[in-house]
Amino acid sequence: MKKYLILSIFFIAAAHISAQRPIKQPIGNTGCSFYGFCRVVLDSSFSDDSSIVYTGQCMPDTVNYGIICVQLASVVKDLDVAEELAISYADYLKKSFEIKKAAGYGKGHRLKENPNTRGFIDYWEGPEGDSFKIKCWTDGKFIAFLFANGRELPETKVNIYLDGFRFAGM
Repeated sequence: MKKYLILSIFFIAAAHISAQRPIKQPIGNTGCSFYGFCRVVLDSSFSDDSSIVYTGQCMPDTVNYGIICVQLASVVKDLDVAEELAISYADYLKKSFEIKKAAGYGKGHRLKENPNTRGFIDYWEGPEGDSFKIKCWTDGKFIAFLFANGRELPETKVNIYLDGFRFAGM
């Protein structure tokens, strides 16, 4: 009897762990992808400058995971300029999300240590007091803005999501 109880607990735990395994998801035909904890249906539209904008989100538990990926209409070859463009975009989103407080952008991140990428992180507080953790990546061809928000954010799981973006060819 004890043997069956232990096996039952093992299988329940294994099922729970596998349900939390990140799923690789492509972003249109861009060659970019991201790893998420639930299937995201991405919508696409054009911005005023003819960039293609992919957006989607999902909520597998008490945390909402979202992504906005912009395929820039014009490539920005200078990565410092691309990073400043990404910061301007995050500032725009901060207003759209009605963010009340922000810690400030932590710059200097490289996606998978790739020197041809730039990234930054920030912590926000939303209008209802909910927490946001955001990470934004760029390679001069794309800007990828990923976020997680909710009352409490499981740091390890959120970090896996925010660092799970991949540019084409990575």
